[in-house]
Amino acid sequence: MQFPLVRMRRLRRTETLRRMVRETRLSPDNLIQPLFVVPGKNVRKPVGSMPGVAQLSVDQALVEAEKAQNAGVPSVILFGIPDQKDAHGSSAWNSEGIVQQAARAIKERLPELVVIADVCFCEYTDHGHCGVIEHGDVENDATLANLAKQSVSLAQAGCDILAPSGMMDGMVRSIRGALDNSGFTDLPIMSYSVKYASAYYGPFRDAAESAPQFGDRRTYQMDPGNRHEALREAALDVAEGADFLMVKPALAYLDLIRDLRERYDHPIAAYNVSGEMSMIELAAKHGYVDRKRIILETLLSIRRAGADLILTYWATEVAGWLEK
Repeated sequence: MQFPLVRMRRLRRTETLRRMVRETRLSPDNLIQPLFVVPGKNVRKPVGSMPGVAQLSVDQALVEAEKAQNAGVPSVILFGIPDQKDAHGSSAWNSEGIVQQAARAIKERLPELVVIADVCFCEYTDHGHCGVIEHGDVENDATLANLAKQSVSLAQAGCDILAPSGMMDGMVRSIRGALDNSGFTDLPIMSYSVKYASAYYGPFRDAAESAPQFGDRRTYQMDPGNRHEALREAALDVAEGADFLMVKPALAYLDLIRDLRERYDHPIAAYNVSGEMSMIELAAKHGYVDRKRIILETLLSIRRAGADLILTYWATEVAGWLEK
């Protein structure tokens, strides 16, 4: 059948009709709010390159976590910026580390809110790389031992999900083993399985104070030209016991989100990263785009590609726009 018998516009005629036949929907349940936590009290330090985002002391992170929960957002992910850094990032596994403090405080006040902890070292090392440096590069296996220590410390602090993001070979296996041996067999792992060495991360490095002091991260994060390699990375994480798979960044890698969705039954997460957010905010500031419409369209595209969960700096705000 074809025109004039078929007229596709019939189902677009009114808003109610469009809602009735809408294939992909965005819900607060799909959103995760990132928070950047720093030492101190009553600290709310705006991140210049990320409009609306600030570094927060634990008391202020609590305020934002409560706003997220009240808006219907089910989860926050914590990134910590410590007051002291060293070559190994040892504050990452300190029981009184900044993320450990924040996790305990949030779980005490908001026990139903799911607290995810980023598991990596770039924020904690004085060189800004994601692990132990040997001969000018990150030494994979030495870093795994530290990831295991960090993971157990975060589990003991009450985190509900651990999200390793350093793209170390074997990181899920190492973390799963450490958690199981410490009695945390029920704690899920949300692996940054497919994380590219991307130019979209620039503003995040301001927020997390994690820019590398030399070189870059291309020896451990993925080459943007590679697709099949991403499927191998995901397959390895599945075999090692990952409970969620993540793609980062989201917008430039929607094809990879779709690839993972078609191959795996695991929940798929995608990170709507800082560069994606900042470009939209800048365009909206100058009146080039309708801010609300483009944010919703952007997040809906990530959902349509196959993501169940979206880490986005707009999570709390967007949840307030959506029907509960």
